[in-house]
Amino acid sequence: MNEQILYKRVQNYINDHLTSDLHSLILKGTPFDEISSQEIVNQIICKQKSEKKLPSWFQNNSIYYPSKINIEQSSSEKTAKYKSQLISGKKIMDLTGGFGVDSYYFSKIFKTVIYCEINDKLSKISEHNFKQLDANNIQVISENGIKYLHKKNENFDVIYLDPSRRNNDKKKVFLLKDCSPNIIENIDLLFCKTTTILLKTSPILDISSTIKELKFVKEIHVVAVNNDVKELLYLLEKEYTGTIKIKTINFTKKYTQKFNFIYNKQNKSTYEEPLKYLYEPNSAILKSGGFHEISSQLNLFKLHQHSHLYTSVKQQDFPGRKFKITKINPYDKKKIISSLSTKKANITTRNFRKTVSQIRKELKIKDGGDLFLFFTTNIHNKPICIHCEKL
Repeated sequence: MNEQILYKRVQNYINDHLTSDLHSLILKGTPFDEISSQEIVNQIICKQKSEKKLPSWFQNNSIYYPSKINIEQSSSEKTAKYKSQLISGKKIMDLTGGFGVDSYYFSKIFKTVIYCEINDKLSKISEHNFKQLDANNIQVISENGIKYLHKKNENFDVIYLDPSRRNNDKKKVFLLKDCSPNIIENIDLLFCKTTTILLKTSPILDISSTIKELKFVKEIHVVAVNNDVKELLYLLEKEYTGTIKIKTINFTKKYTQKFNFIYNKQNKSTYEEPLKYLYEPNSAILKSGGFHEISSQLNLFKLHQHSHLYTSVKQQDFPGRKFKITKINPYDKKKIISSLSTKKANITTRNFRKTVSQIRKELKIKDGGDLFLFFTTNIHNKPICIHCEKL
């Protein structure tokens, strides 16, 4: 950690060059004797990435940034605040502290936060930043969190962990057991130290498989921001054997969409041809697998078992995109082209044999405009094109 980066004149230089061409900046060289061009550029890149993701960090000119991968892997403020509201108590341990965004938001809820981070350089950076953010109830431990638990006779109201999804060769891993630390191997130890575990995993992990690997799963939260799934959160409670609640949330600029259901409830969908309105679930619901629950809870018809599009006669509130259907064509190239009044359209495929790019090339349609075309399969297993206006 090069503390000279925190000097006011250096911070002013960083702020003045947030929109500069970074390649030119490296070639130009640094105006500071004890700070390399690479260090300056890294601070600029990380601050740029933080503007929307971490506005509290971005607005504070005393923040020191780590490598950009640490910023990319950290929670956003929006998702960190959300997860802090899922738990409560006096003392929490963040077993895999990272850049400390989650710990910072836990510090607003808990009296004491124990932040553990195996990377000594990163823990020093986070410790500095906590002080700049007035998070004075966070105790920083530069150590492997599992080893810390083994040697300390200490209990917590909650243990939170976000296992690394990269192995020793910096390659991504895709199974929970391959993440570090391995929660599967250490879950009994964790439950000796707490009754509540909050686990963050990659959005690519399969929910059903992960439930089978874990113990005492009480809730699963699928968190999306602007229709992009960012986190899967598993809330585990010692000795819990009840039903598992799945809660989906999608934060957008204008509103927040929520949809909850009971895992494995065995609801069934009802099916119909496209009616007056068409609905496309947001990405959090698509990840959750709650396709039949959408139909049963909201009294909507599904177009096909595998299409994951819904329809109704009357317009309804819906956690996703809503459209008014203007026309329906069987998938026939000539008929579709002749029915179009524009050469621009937004194209979506659901359970369809061709990709968006293939359809665009075939129909010679550019992206954009007010027309929305859904290429999908109906209840009779026939490919169709649904023309829509967005609501």
